[in-house]
Amino acid sequence: MKTDILIVGCGVSGLYCALNLPRNKKILIITKSAAENSDSFLAQGGICVLKDDSDYDAFFEDTMRAGHYENNRQSVDIMIRSSREVIADLVACGARFEKDGDGFAYTKEGAHSAPRILFHEDETGKEITSHLLETVRKLDNVTILEYHTMVDLIVEGNTCYGIVMQDKAGGLCSVQADYTVLATGGIGGLYEHSTNYRHLTGDAIALSLKYGIDLQHIDYIQIHPTTLYTKEKGREFLISESVRGEGAILLNSKGERFTDELQPRDVVANAIFAEMKREGSQHVWLSLERIPAREIRSHFPHIYQRCLEEGYDITKEPIPVVPSQHYFMGGVDVNAYSKTSMERLYAVGETACNGVHGRNRLASNSLLESLVFAKRAAWDIMKDYKNSDRTDAPAVDPKQYENYTEEYKKAVLAAIEKERLSHE
Repeated sequence: MKTDILIVGCGVSGLYCALNLPRNKKILIITKSAAENSDSFLAQGGICVLKDDSDYDAFFEDTMRAGHYENNRQSVDIMIRSSREVIADLVACGARFEKDGDGFAYTKEGAHSAPRILFHEDETGKEITSHLLETVRKLDNVTILEYHTMVDLIVEGNTCYGIVMQDKAGGLCSVQADYTVLATGGIGGLYEHSTNYRHLTGDAIALSLKYGIDLQHIDYIQIHPTTLYTKEKGREFLISESVRGEGAILLNSKGERFTDELQPRDVVANAIFAEMKREGSQHVWLSLERIPAREIRSHFPHIYQRCLEEGYDITKEPIPVVPSQHYFMGGVDVNAYSKTSMERLYAVGETACNGVHGRNRLASNSLLESLVFAKRAAWDIMKDYKNSDRTDAPAVDPKQYENYTEEYKKAVLAAIEKERLSHE
């Protein structure tokens, strides 16, 4: 196969990148599962925005403080200053954010010094991503292939010329492209407890290791403090940061509050782990008693319903919660325009690391960061667009990829552990 631009992944970053590319370019988007099965659909809390210029310094400081001041200051500045433009684009695509009269309503989450988060009920990610997907599907120049997995890159020297992909039946095909954008999401599928979809296994990281593409901070892995504790194994159900932002508190088995719930995620998660260890328990409790029942049902309807299904009425009783792997702050090293260290190869979204998040991501910066730098990737690709001079597709040897899934998982986990040990 041959295309102008290939995008691997169809979460918000992949879709928004496609929307910002010219309509005269042939674009192919592939995704491992159904198009709706991206972590972008799962984001509950909201998306940050610079409300007005007076909030810039506080927004910047909140992001830096949450990231332990290891953030790339240029990237943080770009994200914040680009936020209103991105929100305008999302609204133009049909995204409906909560209103307060004629203006937006803003909520506040942990480690934010002021309300600056736009939201749609407790399914902001679904609201944004579904409208982006609907808009992309209407474009004549974009093809989306579901249930197709990237198993390799096509590389000569330090230049990427596309990928090798596998379909649901196991068939292999090489796809040549002038430019390739990696938007493969996070690494939650590598962990027993994660809020991520199980098919997100760090494929872009594995291939970066294989070809010597620069990586950054791959041991920076965020644990979300509050996911609903159940005895069932699988993807954990997230209890949004905004629940604590609106007044929910954490309690131990004696009903005692043991931490400040509005600290950065890593601090709260560590406090929960410490309390669980002290008590010898498998979870702690989250109480919404300070939030009016009417507000719970209107602001958090899907969390309310899911907890009911598990036997808990959050308007009347606390729920058991436990920390789970949630977000990958590290990834493929990119510059301010999402370009990797390999020619003709870009990386966006959770796959990439431009340094915005530092050691720990500030709540509701993920969707914003993904969108801002996906648009910049599209700009950079078109700034000096050159057609690929490659004409022959490489031969694909099926035996080469017989056990690639397990091999890639092992390689990524080993690299993360090596990086972690190097920092101790």
